[in-house]
Amino acid sequence: RSVIHRAMLSAVARRASGAAASASSSLGAWRLPPRASRDEAARHAIVLTADVARRGIASASAHRPTDFDVVVIGGGHAGTEAAAAAARRGARVALVTPSPLGSVGEMSCNPSIGGLAKGALVREIDALGGIMGAAADASGIQFRVLNASKGPAVRGPRAQMDRTTYKRSVQTMLFGTPGVEVVDAAAYDLIVRENPDSNPGPPGPSSPALTRHDIDVTGVEDQNPARFGPPGGVRACVVAGVETADGRKIRASAVVVATGTFLRGVLHVGGKRVPAGRMPTAITQNPDATAARGAHALADRLYGLGFRMGRLKTGTPPRLDGASIDYAGLEEQPGDEPPRPFGFLHGKSWVPPMKQVSCWATRTNAETERVMKEARGFLNFEGGENGEGVGPRYCPSLEMKVKRFPDRSHIVWLEPEGLDTDVVYPNGLSNTLDEPDQIAMLKTIPGLENVKMLRPGYGVEYDYVDPRELRWTLETKRVGGLFFAGQINGTTGYEEAAAQ
Repeated sequence: RSVIHRAMLSAVARRASGAAASASSSLGAWRLPPRASRDEAARHAIVLTADVARRGIASASAHRPTDFDVVVIGGGHAGTEAAAAAARRGARVALVTPSPLGSVGEMSCNPSIGGLAKGALVREIDALGGIMGAAADASGIQFRVLNASKGPAVRGPRAQMDRTTYKRSVQTMLFGTPGVEVVDAAAYDLIVRENPDSNPGPPGPSSPALTRHDIDVTGVEDQNPARFGPPGGVRACVVAGVETADGRKIRASAVVVATGTFLRGVLHVGGKRVPAGRMPTAITQNPDATAARGAHALADRLYGLGFRMGRLKTGTPPRLDGASIDYAGLEEQPGDEPPRPFGFLHGKSWVPPMKQVSCWATRTNAETERVMKEARGFLNFEGGENGEGVGPRYCPSLEMKVKRFPDRSHIVWLEPEGLDTDVVYPNGLSNTLDEPDQIAMLKTIPGLENVKMLRPGYGVEYDYVDPRELRWTLETKRVGGLFFAGQINGTTGYEEAAAQ
């Protein structure tokens, strides 16, 4: 699997090498970055000041012309890892996202990293020099291995995060990565040009077309050459950069689109419909609105290029005031002792830099199910807007659990969102009911009888591209040099997006 990850990175890096030939020697061999220094930075440079961060952020007029080897659209988990990985391979990278200090590294849903099937991905990211594992180790307030009593193949390392610290840790590491420049803008369109070598016949030596021979696949035997596209691997068009909402053209020979849930995203809270990719906070409100406008235009471009696309949906639970929860009688779940980090280079005596806390367990009951079924709009969102959206199987909504498994009690984990906040994330209560119905549902659950709901749960529906449009390197078959990563490919969760 590591060979495949290396091949995917090489696909981007070799695409960029045409514009940065001097970097070609560094692209040929995998180099693990000095991890100890990055871990130390994560521990001691947690608070990222605006002055320090701006040194890594390109202003509207800082670069003329703005030419890079790779442009990454989006500063979420997929985008940050894509930018850092390309830079580690020697490419000059532009990460395009609005208001980077407010948006880069944001945890849009649950305040945790890892879990069953996901923790292994975080450790693979760490083995390849990525950011997620190091940021999680620096920001974790509880570390626990799920299925610890079972065999190694099914164990799932997981850590509860301090949201604010995790976000700052990601920004510290990303903004400190040599070769990465963060452009404060929203990507509005792709710059696509005809491929001069699209006529029949093998590509010339200077062709930007990517073929199987451009990828280091040592040890990987491909049994289906047809998935590399037409003979010679030549496409009719290639990407040449992106255009921002303010009209700037950022040119590059490779573009990675990592827009998350923002492609024509629509939020659902009961009967309300709001165009957005996620429910904004006071910090992310302006950048989220800007990103949503740009992503809508970007979706139109992808449709225009002929990509097969569809609709997916996911959701998130309400946020609760922990001070209003009665923990008496609830089941406490402390972390493991000793805690186990995600990173491979820690010593056996590793100690988490953050204070460790407990999570708490409660359960739904028959009254919860009754309130759910009597709520107005119950299951309305499960068919998606106009019946199009398909929901994730990994983390089904409470509505779907009640429908599929009636007369059962479902566990709810009460997870703290940080050390300096009383906000609690009730894992297991994702729903799209009207706000009054959500409050009524919460009050049926032990410990939450007098709870204060700070923000309602909601569903989000968004565009995705059929993964069959991609090569196994995640480069698109239709447009040379264009890569997709994360939820645009239909992934579920932070970890899978980051791994892509």
